[in-house]
Amino acid sequence: MEQHNHSSLAEFLLLGFPKVGHVRGWVFVLLLLAYLFTLCGNMLIILVIRLDAALHTPMYHFVSILSFLELWYTTTTIPKMLTNLLSEKKTISFAGCLLQTYFFHSLGASECYLLTALAYDRYLAICRPLHYPAIITPTLCGRMAAGCWACGFLCPISEVILICQLPFCGYNEIQHIFCDFPPLLSLACKDTSTNVLVDFAINAFIILITFFFIMVSYGRIIGAVLKIKTSAGRKKAFSTCASHLIVVLIFFGSIIFMYVRLKKSYSVTLDRTLAVVYSLLTPLVNPIIYSLRHKELITAIKRAIFQKWGES
Repeated sequence: MEQHNHSSLAEFLLLGFPKVGHVRGWVFVLLLLAYLFTLCGNMLIILVIRLDAALHTPMYHFVSILSFLELWYTTTTIPKMLTNLLSEKKTISFAGCLLQTYFFHSLGASECYLLTALAYDRYLAICRPLHYPAIITPTLCGRMAAGCWACGFLCPISEVILICQLPFCGYNEIQHIFCDFPPLLSLACKDTSTNVLVDFAINAFIILITFFFIMVSYGRIIGAVLKIKTSAGRKKAFSTCASHLIVVLIFFGSIIFMYVRLKKSYSVTLDRTLAVVYSLLTPLVNPIIYSLRHKELITAIKRAIFQKWGES
């Protein structure tokens, strides 16, 4: 009997945005500008936080790590999208596709854990302010950040191992803008129910558990803030958390619909739309949201710019 494995399919065809047609150039320009803004915005946040001693607090420590993660998160997918928009040959090797999928999910899982760590930090700062300095020490911050990265990069390994064992033969067109588990499973010429079940279990654990803890944290934060007697105090407490909560709702709102499901996919259009939201929109708006909502960060950025102009 003829045996099929991944060696019978050396590469995949990434269809990307197949219906852009004559506006392909405009799509390329918009995507490139969004990518450059994401890189510059997140790098600016990292540099300002690292260089300004007033921002050397646990919250901004996690914000800078999150911005660093976003740099790699977007770089995993967008450069390949840009290349495909300019090239007639939109292929990616089997190994390259798996690597892109692995790193995209590893960084995505790490972001879930980091957002949870940031929510825990805000909970302690607002609900237990007297104990906050003793609990959130630099050592604990470092361990939490390292744990987020380690857990994130361990989570997708079993999914990658399972998909490596699937036979891919014949049809090789990936109906998506980048390599991902759902579109890859739809190309396998073998029953993938085990893969779908494992994907669902892992994604449900990562996404739903972290989202639950974040929502519980903010439920307690809101309860504590409402007990503050002065409106100025309530406004200040809410302003420090609003930016984080906006990012959480955008990010988790899209990935829950994409990955917590017992199907390979719902529709090509829906999957592409959701992918744009969590792979491009969230990293793009992060610098804007954090800059607009945190007065300390705005002040530090202005101070850094004026000092640079003064030196020149």
